[in-house]
Amino acid sequence: MTIVPVARLTALTQGYGARRIIEDLNLSIQPGVTGLLGPNGAGKTTLFRTLATITPPQGGGLELFGKPVTSERDVRQVRRRIGYLPQDFGYYPGFSIADFVRYCAWLREVPSKEAESATEEALAAVGLTDRARDRMRSLSGGMLRRAGIAAAIVGSPSLLLLDEPTVGLDPAQRLDFRDLIRSLARAGAAIVLSTHLVEDVSAACDTVLVLSDGQVVHSGTPQQLVELATPTAPGDTPLERGYMTVLGNRGPAEEATC
Repeated sequence: MTIVPVARLTALTQGYGARRIIEDLNLSIQPGVTGLLGPNGAGKTTLFRTLATITPPQGGGLELFGKPVTSERDVRQVRRRIGYLPQDFGYYPGFSIADFVRYCAWLREVPSKEAESATEEALAAVGLTDRARDRMRSLSGGMLRRAGIAAAIVGSPSLLLLDEPTVGLDPAQRLDFRDLIRSLARAGAAIVLSTHLVEDVSAACDTVLVLSDGQVVHSGTPQQLVELATPTAPGDTPLERGYMTVLGNRGPAEEATC
């Protein structure tokens, strides 16, 4: 039985004006939790913006949920099934947390009869039920991040794109977050998690991608990345040493599948 990828990029070229960030990238994403590692400037945010349909490809193809995305109508349809948490997200400061999450549910066209319960479920998942009436402008960095995660998961999207989701979370909250994304993956979602915190990848991800200069230079399980580590590679953990080894011996994969 052939499994249709949740997302597929074919010979993707992407950038801003004449500046190319990604060129000739082939990538398939399956259900489960995928960790995305890479140095600053590697193209991680550009990749996320492409998968989230915010930035149309300059070249190549984008398929989501088994269908090519080539028109505004296609974009509107697939966005209903995508949850996206960028590193920096906008919000109305006067909104309560519940207002903000409910507004994001409306943007994703969650049916009105389900929006209230979906908002309550998302807030409960990130431990913000008791703070639902707090104003967004009053939130600490960690609490603001949790509100952003709730906004990304409201309505149970099929593809969840999380850019540095654990920044500002304390250790206990990071453990809760890992449990949350595991439960979403068990329910069938495809989750792509971009982070500089290698421990989150090791603990929560089925697959890890290493992106460098707009190309996937490694795709495999966290253990496979560990096994690539050379004895002299820098890093405090085996996974960090594997990551640094791959960056030092980078060469693009023919097609990355995760």
